[in-house]
Amino acid sequence: MKKIFLITIAVSLSLLAYAQHDDHDHSGTAVSINNEGFNSIKKLVGDWKGTFKWTGGRSSQGAMDARYYLTGNGTAVVEDLINDGNIVMTSVYHLDGPDLRVTHYCAAGNQPRLKAGAFNDESKSVVFQFVDITNLASPGTPHVSGLELRFADIDKLAIIFTFTASGMESFEQIDLTRAK
Repeated sequence: MKKIFLITIAVSLSLLAYAQHDDHDHSGTAVSINNEGFNSIKKLVGDWKGTFKWTGGRSSQGAMDARYYLTGNGTAVVEDLINDGNIVMTSVYHLDGPDLRVTHYCAAGNQPRLKAGAFNDESKSVVFQFVDITNLASPGTPHVSGLELRFADIDKLAIIFTFTASGMESFEQIDLTRAK
């Protein structure tokens, strides 16, 4: 009788633990309000063609392509920005609990980390705010201090980087169209 009682308790505790785990994964409380933004980023997988243009403290323009792919069993999206056939910058987008985050591996040699506000359904955009940075030589060294993704439609994307250098801001807008 004691053995049956112990087995019953063990099975009950196992079922309770499973039920709590299942509720956590599917209840919505553990699901980020940023899932919509992350899902929009996941839909970018593929090759893109486009242009870049600088404004503000810096000015230049030219061709910029992009490649998006999933890694980490679909838990992260890698964005390679390509100029003249060379990958010049890479960003990795992922969820961190309820937060949508990105680490940008910049051509300037530093790695800003940014966190998104909620996906703006009206403007179909995600705005990322600066959190911190690694490998910054000095506070005045050029670095990304903001990032916005604008999803015009399934085949059009605008990436707007805000760069800060010695207190001056520059903006790089990259307009991309999905390659057919």
